[in-house]
Amino acid sequence: MSLEIARIEPQTAGARRFLADGKRRMLIGADWVEALSGRRLDTLNPATGEVLASIPAGDAADVDRAVAAARAAFESPGWRDMTGAQRARLLWKMADLMEANLDELAELETLDQGKPVWVGKYAEIPGAIDQFRYFAGQATKIEGTTIPTSISYQPAGKKIFAYTTKEPIGVVGAIVPWNSPIVLTCMKIAPALAAGCTMVLKPAEDTSLTALRLGELLLEAGFPPGVLNIVTGLGEAAGAALAAHPGVDKIGFTGSTEVGKLIVDAAKGNLKKLTLELGGKSPAVVLDDADLDLAIPGVANAIFFNSGQVCVAGSRLYVHEKIFDRVVEGVANYARGLKLGNGLDPSTQMGPVVSRKQADRIAGYIESGLAEGARAVAGGHQVGGAGTFIEPTVLVDVKPAMKVVREEIFGPVVVASPIRSIDEVPAIANDTVYGLAASIWTTNLSSAHRLASQIRAGTVWINCHSMYDSSLPIGGVKQSGWGRDSGHQAVDNYLETKTICAVI
Repeated sequence: MSLEIARIEPQTAGARRFLADGKRRMLIGADWVEALSGRRLDTLNPATGEVLASIPAGDAADVDRAVAAARAAFESPGWRDMTGAQRARLLWKMADLMEANLDELAELETLDQGKPVWVGKYAEIPGAIDQFRYFAGQATKIEGTTIPTSISYQPAGKKIFAYTTKEPIGVVGAIVPWNSPIVLTCMKIAPALAAGCTMVLKPAEDTSLTALRLGELLLEAGFPPGVLNIVTGLGEAAGAALAAHPGVDKIGFTGSTEVGKLIVDAAKGNLKKLTLELGGKSPAVVLDDADLDLAIPGVANAIFFNSGQVCVAGSRLYVHEKIFDRVVEGVANYARGLKLGNGLDPSTQMGPVVSRKQADRIAGYIESGLAEGARAVAGGHQVGGAGTFIEPTVLVDVKPAMKVVREEIFGPVVVASPIRSIDEVPAIANDTVYGLAASIWTTNLSSAHRLASQIRAGTVWINCHSMYDSSLPIGGVKQSGWGRDSGHQAVDNYLETKTICAVI
């Protein structure tokens, strides 16, 4: 399959302005600065391979500066003494500014990451905006409790008055991936700032542009300097330094399980707290009574949305043998019908993956599966002049031990297997080191809820997949991570509980 990718210029004046300089800088305190080393990295348009801009290649020295700025802001009365209502107003103002610049943010995200512009415009950026509005509401609802104690040895005639307070944990390091940069960044920033923390953000080196634009908007919203600092650079330099930094009290990370383990090791120096949202190999289970008009496009979208670069992607498809051929053919037809192209083309349904490196990795998985006996009923090829497009791929005749079944591919590749009965589902679905998400497709809600309780995953969807809201906790079990993003629990990630016990 040949694929010609058109070169398309951004339409918004804001995106053109942001890219006009060609050399972006990182944010430390209130200043936009170069890396101390002077080194820079190019960020590319994955659809065309063209250089969009260059960014500073920050390292440990720059992380030191950023952590110092975050610590100074955390201890400054201007931020420390701010009420929850005052923080809420700033968060709401940030949401308003993002909404006013939504089209620009969508174009920058597409240029940097590759996804169709309508995904950013109608789904991910509105979701990112909602993070600020949801956590603006949470900022005024951080509460302690009073505790009636049973202490029997208080002084005669006195009483014990005991209570707890919730206090911000301190300086937070946030490390975010490249698959959905803006929404995942806001899922870290919004609850941390609502809690009263300050932050050093390390965006993915492939997709730093919208993070830098968010930094501009945050200052415009009126947040004090140093509350958010942004250090761009490679993960092994800036990211590793941030994870290990003794001045950082907490790390929030979204990314691969392999890197998550490195962060766990790096954090032990000062026993910093961690929230880790890691990899997945999520099962989508279609039972024989499923509504196939709903299930077929549902499970197809579960794996092909954002070119499969979704942590909860339904990458393992299990279908009852009675309807297996019909479902697989339906998903394959869906795959064949997707229009691949430049994300700025409004007709594009699936864009490139984020880089040539990632495309080569996905292609290697497909080749491995075919070599081990799998068969591609749709897709299977790496296409496009820049080599960053992967055809949406459906593999059958797979075996449980194959790499394509065991490992997270993080691309538009689904492996499909038949099942004989509902009784097989829990063991098959749980046969993985991951536990991030799953979906069940059936018209029998008793079966659905029974299976949902038996599948070890942080989220189980019934007759849907990848349904997100700021109110819904997101996270995994097993090697899919620790803790939860989104929902009211997310604020707790950034708070410490203090117990105060007084004789009165």
